This record gives sequence, structure tokens and C-alpha cells, in this order.
Amino acid sequence: MITNELKQTILGALKLDDWNLTEQTTAPEVPGWDSLNHVNVILAVEQKFAVRFKNLEILKLKNVGDLQRLVDAKLGRP
Repeated sequence: MITNELKQTILGALKLDDWNLTEQTTAPEVPGWDSLNHVNVILAVEQKFAVRFKNLEILKLKNVGDLQRLVDAKLGRP
């Protein structure tokens, strides 16, 4: 499940008021989430959760669920 905190961070980085993000949502499905804004999303998530992602970790992300699981792993959440 996507936390509201992650959802709001992503939407804020993309300057969207609302969007139905699910674990299966991919970047091309979300308005404005192009390769340039992908960097903004990653930076916003790193800042919000005080984590750092390795390049390989970022490249492996396929959807929002993958990003949530990566954040959870960095924070030691089950």
C-alpha cells in the first residue's frame, strides 16, 4: 500500500493537486512525470524521508509500489 506521505511527496514534486496513485502506477501514466521530473520526484522523496538512493536502486524502480518498498527498506519498515 502506498502511504499518504509518499503520495503527497510525489504529487508535490509533480505539482499535481490529486492523482490516484497505486502500487502499480508507472511514471508514464501520471501527467508530467517525465524523465526530467523523475529526478525531481526522487530528490523530493529522498529529502522528505531523509534517505539516499543508489543509482542502481533508482534504475530498478518500475512503479510507485517499488518506490514505496525501497523507502520502507531504507527506513527499516516491514
